Amino acid sequence: MTDALPPDDDPCEQCGICCRIFGPNIAPTPENVYVWIEQGRTDILRWFIAFREHGDPLPCTSLSKDDLGGIVSFEFRDPATGDYVTVCPFLRRVSKARYLCGIHPVKPEMCRHYQPWVWGETYFNRC
Repeated sequence: MTDALPPDDDPCEQCGICCRIFGPNIAPTPENVYVWIEQGRTDILRWFIAFREHGDPLPCTSLSKDDLGGIVSFEFRDPATGDYVTVCPFLRRVSKARYLCGIHPVKPEMCRHYQPWVWGETYFNRC
């Protein structure tokens, strides 16, 4: 089986299945966080916690671009409670069966490169 991209006439159906299932596991790259800091996107940054190798978790809203070299991971957390999220807060339902990403132009790399049409771990036959 090949990992080829789908033909241009097989676009995303915007069903939201991928985001509803995998959304809580989103982890941005340092490059994603850099862009959000640079653009002042506290609306996105507030949903993530950064971890240094040896240190306490830091809210991404308190990071500077210079801090990113010391960060080893990021986690999706509810800014009000600190708990893990159960649904991606950026997923927007726009009709009965259609969903859109509320941060599409600056969404994390793992979302940008997600390929639900590839057989294996990511394939959804309902798309």
